[in-house]
Amino acid sequence: MIQIANRLQNVEEYYFSKKLREVRLLKSQGKPIINLGIGSPDLNPPERVLNALVETFNEEGAHKYQSYQGIPELREAIANFYKRYFNVPLSPLTEILPLMGSKEGVLHISMAFLNEGDEVLIPNPGYPTYQSVTNLVGATPVHYDLTEDNNWLPDLIALEKRGLEKVKLMWVNYPHMPTGAAATNKLFEDLITFAKRNDILIVNDNPYSFILNKYPRSILKYNGASEVCLELNSLSKTFNMAGWRVGMLLGKSEYINAVLRVKSNMDSGMFLGIQKGAIEALNCSDIWFLSLNSVYEQRRKIAWQIAEALNCTYDKGSTGLFVWAKLPDYLDAEEYIDLILKERSIFITPGTIFGSNGKGYIRISLCAPQDELEEALARLT
Repeated sequence: MIQIANRLQNVEEYYFSKKLREVRLLKSQGKPIINLGIGSPDLNPPERVLNALVETFNEEGAHKYQSYQGIPELREAIANFYKRYFNVPLSPLTEILPLMGSKEGVLHISMAFLNEGDEVLIPNPGYPTYQSVTNLVGATPVHYDLTEDNNWLPDLIALEKRGLEKVKLMWVNYPHMPTGAAATNKLFEDLITFAKRNDILIVNDNPYSFILNKYPRSILKYNGASEVCLELNSLSKTFNMAGWRVGMLLGKSEYINAVLRVKSNMDSGMFLGIQKGAIEALNCSDIWFLSLNSVYEQRRKIAWQIAEALNCTYDKGSTGLFVWAKLPDYLDAEEYIDLILKERSIFITPGTIFGSNGKGYIRISLCAPQDELEEALARLT
């Protein structure tokens, strides 16, 4: 009998992969489902991005394999973007690696730096992929608590007390998903000191920098970061290009080269038209961000009302594509969202999929048109 690999014993199918099958089934049965669960932007990319893609189709060599490191113009555009918005100088030749979405970067980084038995610090609540990829490569997940009482920031003193001898890597994600918490200057400075003291590589996953966030920050801006930090970023949320799969890894050349050794054995380069579109996105003016966030501001106001209709509390100072809301203590999040899906045809994400510290919370996505958000509110009130 053919058996699956042992590495899959501790890896489950991604929650949204399963749940969206259920949602599609309900839709096929005629249910008027409103999806407020997933963070997939429904708005279009900038027009110049689409034009650049189309104009590439007839370019000589456009349909051939491309460089594993991306074309020089794309790396230059990423470098200029990071200098302009984060005040981080990066070499386009050695310190930037374009990715087919930042999610693949989570796997490539893990494969490049982790051995079986190494420990990995993973936020709770946090992006589920950090744990699943850690399990896939045979490393050991060690969850660190993020709580509302501590503004969803890690307690580094408590982490050091537990002992960190086996820890090789730490995932951080600010602005944070799912809570919307933003990092302070002090947090990034403390993280760098913590990483140096304990010989840990820190990776900041930073795709929500520009969504309803007044102060975009990169961990790479802070003194000493290049020695112990990498950063992932993405065009998915910032430019409504989730399906394009354009991400980037930034940091010290030695670390970038290690990841490239993995990546170059996994793909054969990104389609030229996508790279040209990405360049145009990165060269957009500030007007793009103002326009994008004005839409999300209006949607968030309705999402706040939805949270109130569900008797939830929430933080109006949070950032990002979601409203993270706390349910009354007597409600179970998973049971409650299943009830809402069944009786009101609205899909909302339970906080428990992001870790045990998500218990008692729900996450409402802003990636739905305003009229759908208003309809959801009407169904709940």
